[in-house]
Amino acid sequence: MSRSASAVFAALGDETRLGIVTRLCRSGPASIAALTTDSGVTRQAVTKHLRLLESAGLVKVTRSGRESRWRLLPGGLADARARLERISAQWDVALDRLRSHVEDPPSG
Repeated sequence: MSRSASAVFAALGDETRLGIVTRLCRSGPASIAALTTDSGVTRQAVTKHLRLLESAGLVKVTRSGRESRWRLLPGGLADARARLERISAQWDVALDRLRSHVEDPPSG
């Protein structure tokens, strides 16, 4: 399910959430206990951040008995990357026009 780009960027705009995404990228699916270890953040705070990441379409929880494991959904990151690449291409065009205007002033 595709989510709003603004929701994805808002979710990634928090340093704690970005750290959680980085850990999931690096280590794969993890429990809240594993994500809390050495993070300096409480389990309750990590849970809150994971729920926000989930609502942005970036992570998904899988339950097996009493254990919940969170995994990254790469589609959300891919959508954000594609959006940034489109913005970058638009800026490249605008900068090329500006460079052309500055370097090649109209004759007359």
